[in-house]
Amino acid sequence: MSLKERLETDAKTALKSKDRVRLGLIRVVRAQVKNAEIAKKHELSEEETIEVVVSVVKARRESLDYAVKGNRSDLVLQAEQELQILADYLPQQLSEEEVQDIVQRAIRETGAESPKDMGRVMGIIMPQVKGRADGKLVNNLVRQYLG
Repeated sequence: MSLKERLETDAKTALKSKDRVRLGLIRVVRAQVKNAEIAKKHELSEEETIEVVVSVVKARRESLDYAVKGNRSDLVLQAEQELQILADYLPQQLSEEEVQDIVQRAIRETGAESPKDMGRVMGIIMPQVKGRADGKLVNNLVRQYLG
């Protein structure tokens, strides 16, 4: 079952079970997918659909950060709940150790030695971890190894 089909099925299930949070979030994701299809003028592939979900996750993480900074416990709880729901639609996430291995391998491949080489290293890493690791984690690890 494709991710888009799964979103549609889960939306129906959430509607029947009156799970408003899940239903609202799935509607947001489906709308983002539809907008991306309109912008690209073709039906999204599975990988492109995952990219849309990743962008929604990123937006929710940012809103979580702002809610924490603003001491809004109600919004923190909502954002955390939404992130848990969205995690079901992402591929299996890489562990920090796996990401470290990928970062170290990329640094060896590029011969990077300083933070100036970060762009080349990130260019190799990001296609490998797309949708399976948080970009902030990757960025921090690359800085750590090159700094």
